[in-house]
Amino acid sequence: MTPVEIAIEAAKIGSKILLKYWETLGREDADLKSRNDWVSKADRESEAAIIAFIKSHCPGDAFLGEESGVTAAEKEQSGKKRIWVIDPLDGTSNYLQHFPFWCISIALREGDEIIAGVIYEPLRDLVFSAEKGSGAFRNGQRMTISSHTTVEGAFLATGFPFRAQQFVTVYCAIFQDVIRVAKGIRRAGSAALDLAYTASGTFDGFFELHLAPWDVAAGSLLVREAGGVVTDFSGGERFWHRGNIIGAAPEVHSGLLALVNRHTREEKLDRREAGRHLAEYDAVK
Repeated sequence: MTPVEIAIEAAKIGSKILLKYWETLGREDADLKSRNDWVSKADRESEAAIIAFIKSHCPGDAFLGEESGVTAAEKEQSGKKRIWVIDPLDGTSNYLQHFPFWCISIALREGDEIIAGVIYEPLRDLVFSAEKGSGAFRNGQRMTISSHTTVEGAFLATGFPFRAQQFVTVYCAIFQDVIRVAKGIRRAGSAALDLAYTASGTFDGFFELHLAPWDVAAGSLLVREAGGVVTDFSGGERFWHRGNIIGAAPEVHSGLLALVNRHTREEKLDRREAGRHLAEYDAVK
């Protein structure tokens, strides 16, 4: 099986658990990891099943999961070049509130590059997949980024920094500039799906700050393989570490970047909460 095939099968295994609990679990059944950040047994069981399946096919690889981080046993093994980056349920708050916009995201990172990515939306049975250099696909059909050429009139997706209140003021300043020119902005609550729908051309672009690696790993590859541009808020490649990302059609990306740069100095926006997992990943890598 190829990495993409493994990821698709793993995502579908995880989805069986999520569908079993769908609309039966609520916020009262979840634990609070940090302010406004919930985790349930659905997240944990889905991640365990996904990792178990991938390990059975790739026993030498390491894992970075939203719920498990990097295990101690894997940290002790040096020199690993491949790591699976897993979000077993992106959109947990949506899931617990019974709002039908959530997914599973799985990516394979080799060295400094994402080489395979899959985002699976179980409720609609939609598989978004990409392999580096081979294009991006939705249920087997090739995806192409939007042909829109400006931020003006663009249909965009975003996310609010609800876990990072210190960034609300700068985010609102950015939002105010963007909403003045965009056709519409949607905030649906799953960054991975926002990126998948950007890759498919539904959205012309996406921007958010303070995201974790598992939020953007698969989606960033999808957007790039569909012909889009993905960068951090300074136009560089550090969205993985900084957590601030713009993914969009090329000309829309340029316009979003210019608007964002009116209000930000990215070194002041570095993500902190995911620092522990990033340190663990770097130790493995």
